[in-house]
Amino acid sequence: MKFLLVPLAAFLAPLLVAEDYEPQVGDIYFQSLLPSALVEAIEGVTESPYSHCGILNQVDGKWVIHEAIGPVRAVPLTTWIMQGVAQDYDVYRLKPEYRDRIEELLAATEPYMGRRYDIQYDFDDEKIYCSELIFKAFRSVYGEDLGKVVTLGDLNWKPHEAFIRHIDPSLPLQRKMITPRHLAEAVQLEQVFESLE
Repeated sequence: MKFLLVPLAAFLAPLLVAEDYEPQVGDIYFQSLLPSALVEAIEGVTESPYSHCGILNQVDGKWVIHEAIGPVRAVPLTTWIMQGVAQDYDVYRLKPEYRDRIEELLAATEPYMGRRYDIQYDFDDEKIYCSELIFKAFRSVYGEDLGKVVTLGDLNWKPHEAFIRHIDPSLPLQRKMITPRHLAEAVQLEQVFESLE
């Protein structure tokens, strides 16, 4: 007798996408990644539950998330959800006046595919982090910033100084960045689903 091995995500898919939320291409997902020193620093410095984000696309009828968490890539939505704490996530959507160019927005993430993750959080294009990917794609299409650019010195960095110095001994307090929290606070977005506490 032969057995068909089906990935766990296939069984969990109906449970992971909430019944009271209807996904739309271009939705921006935020989550708290499983605990690590880096996740603790991101969430602590930004005083936010968000340590990761990605943007939703549909390919061949399947939901995928464009994300920067290693190399920039597209992963199944269920895989993306499962990498978060308790599989909780929040979803934001561009306000109606911005929705006519969502296909262009997703296309603008494509040139970054395969680029390495930027643990230094520089604003150059050599390596990319999650919120930077969405921010730069949005800016290239709409010609405006999605969220507020901040410096490390603007944030709650002192309790996390040792870890920050481990990444960059120079303690770059003037380094500009766009964090998941500040991306989520963009005036162009509205929240359409919440399960993170």
